[in-house]
Amino acid sequence: MSPVRHVEVGAGSEGQRIDNFLARELKGIPKARVHRLLRRGEVRVNGGRVRSGARLTAGDTVRIPPVKQDAPRQGSGGPPQKLAQQLECAILHEDKRLLVLNKPSGLAVHSGSGIQWGVIEVLRGLRPDAPYLELVHRLDRETSGCLLIAKRRSELRRLHGVIREGGLEKRYLALVQGRLPRHPLPVEARLDRNARQQGERTVQVSTSGQTARSIFRRSEVFADATLADVWIGTGRTHQIRVHAAHAGHPVAGDDRYGDEQWNRRLKAKGLRRLFLHASSLQWQDPESGHDRLFHAELPAELRTVLDALDES
Repeated sequence: MSPVRHVEVGAGSEGQRIDNFLARELKGIPKARVHRLLRRGEVRVNGGRVRSGARLTAGDTVRIPPVKQDAPRQGSGGPPQKLAQQLECAILHEDKRLLVLNKPSGLAVHSGSGIQWGVIEVLRGLRPDAPYLELVHRLDRETSGCLLIAKRRSELRRLHGVIREGGLEKRYLALVQGRLPRHPLPVEARLDRNARQQGERTVQVSTSGQTARSIFRRSEVFADATLADVWIGTGRTHQIRVHAAHAGHPVAGDDRYGDEQWNRRLKAKGLRRLFLHASSLQWQDPESGHDRLFHAELPAELRTVLDALDES
């Protein structure tokens, strides 16, 4: 059982959400338990109860209650060595403010129900002396490619400002069913991420959902598929996957919104994952005014699938 602690919020954590602050202070504690502590009122900020979405101010005093920590298993003091090495090799860029990762498919961006190690937990294990590491945005577990991690609270705020103003250009590569037209195919369909299908939460096109815009452009054409370059103007959950299916061109390997029979045919050609890859990120740095561009090559296992497809 950890002792009661009273932690003063530093300038570097100004504006941070209390749940993220606690996740950093209580390393190894699942996010679900952190939220439980907040709901029960065991966490106090300046002596008062606080909700999980509340933002902290420099100088606030956070009471962190006693927390029972699971006894560490032998060899479990940090992330698995193989996973740590995989992420170390996947770092595309790192400086004092920012880390850019080519996230592997199959790895969640953070821990959660049934997931002990996500990207952010592994990176914190790799950089134990880093005072601050936070996700700037997210990628689906099955999606690979460019992911931004802020190393300073000021950088996180700066990049969130860029995102709010629509200044972060995200591009993806997706193998979709059928042949896309020669001209760009825009899809504007509102998305409801709280819809349920057979008792499972899913994302559906709905007039009551949030606005979402994607543009699909064909890059390579095959007999029954198209490699699409996808630009998204919004970052909704499962946006590309739902928009692609809505347009009649589901993403290959998508076991939730895709075509089951087509997926089976592609599996015979070597596809073992969702064919969706965040290929590049670009924005103008508000501080310097310079453009920043990062690119992640299409993974070898996806290029192998393309090589096995029949050419048009």
